[in-house]
Amino acid sequence: MTNTRHAVWPDDPVAATGPLAGVRVLDLTTVVMGPSATQLLGDFGADVVKVEAPDDDTLRRIGPFRHPGMGPLFLQANRNKRSVVLDLKTPEGKAAGLALAQRADVLVSNVRPQGLRRLGLDDATVRAANPGIIYCAAVGYGSDGPESGRAVYDDLMQAASGIAGLFAAVDGAPRYAPVNLCDRVVGLYLANAVTAALFHRARTGEGQFVEVPMFETMAQFVLADHLGGAAFRPPDGEMGYRRLLSRTRGPYATRDGYLALVVYTDRHWRDFARLIGCPDLPETDARFRSQESRTRHAEAVGTYLGARIAERATADWLDALHAIDIPACPVNGIEALARDPHLAAVGLFEDAEHPTEGKVTICRPTIRFDRTPASVRRLAPNLGEHNRDILGEQAHPARPGRAGTPGRAGDA
Repeated sequence: MTNTRHAVWPDDPVAATGPLAGVRVLDLTTVVMGPSATQLLGDFGADVVKVEAPDDDTLRRIGPFRHPGMGPLFLQANRNKRSVVLDLKTPEGKAAGLALAQRADVLVSNVRPQGLRRLGLDDATVRAANPGIIYCAAVGYGSDGPESGRAVYDDLMQAASGIAGLFAAVDGAPRYAPVNLCDRVVGLYLANAVTAALFHRARTGEGQFVEVPMFETMAQFVLADHLGGAAFRPPDGEMGYRRLLSRTRGPYATRDGYLALVVYTDRHWRDFARLIGCPDLPETDARFRSQESRTRHAEAVGTYLGARIAERATADWLDALHAIDIPACPVNGIEALARDPHLAAVGLFEDAEHPTEGKVTICRPTIRFDRTPASVRRLAPNLGEHNRDILGEQAHPARPGRAGTPGRAGDA
């Protein structure tokens, strides 16, 4: 953008009703983790401006496509955003980026710290220009550790945080979960951190620096289930939650498919034992007597369930289990989700008309606010679609809200 002198935050013609309406978010994130977090902030009403390099966010390049740069992962992770192209490696691009940061309530970045320093958009520089900003840095490893500054992706974090190793503990070989699990989970933590920092600013007027490290976050996430005996000092037993690590946990084969069920509490087991014609099972077999013993003997309990579930068809089991309030559901493939009757009844899927991509399917925001409803106001932008709105020859004077209160969209 060699002819850019200033950057402005223009009036937003699309009314937001969510709890973050009026909050301005400058989004310097790419790929999945950061964009999924800022998409949530946008769903909740924030005005999100996505800054993209001239060679764009690599997520745009994952097809299938109707038009290059508008693949399905990008469409889902970047709704409720406006796109502006800035070459932050040039003096003009840096100046424009800093001008936007001066008028933002939140800046979110997953650029590595050393890269942000080179771009002149590091925490110290931005907060000197805008002391009230929430500056949120999503990093691979926390800044105090020896791995700080390393590049990471979801695959690496699944390996580093123990997730791939949990698969090895179950079936002998490390594997990745077939979903961007770490990116999505840490994205939720990031969105939560931003809203908490905004709450603090609303009370005190103080902006702050927020660091969200992927490795530490996912290590805590995994160990919340699997710290096991290491929760005590000295350790009292092995690490790991046996029920989750059982090779026989399920899902279980039925006569005509597969079934997921959780026979978990003592009440569940008494009722299940009666259902299968073995009412004395919890009393006559010590393995089934209590939650502690069932956890200790998780492999045997799973083997027993597998043998009994194989005796009936899936629909028969669902009717019988639901009648006695034991949690159970069919095993959906991803194609089945698109025709799931519950999701259809609650209207999760909505068809929308994208300006360039035609009719697309989106998933509506799932969290309900009865006073400040979340909404999808914009579909994912084309690269640089909003340059004309956001970049201009003359910057408008900022008119921020009260100290500690975010300015409203259009105040710039």
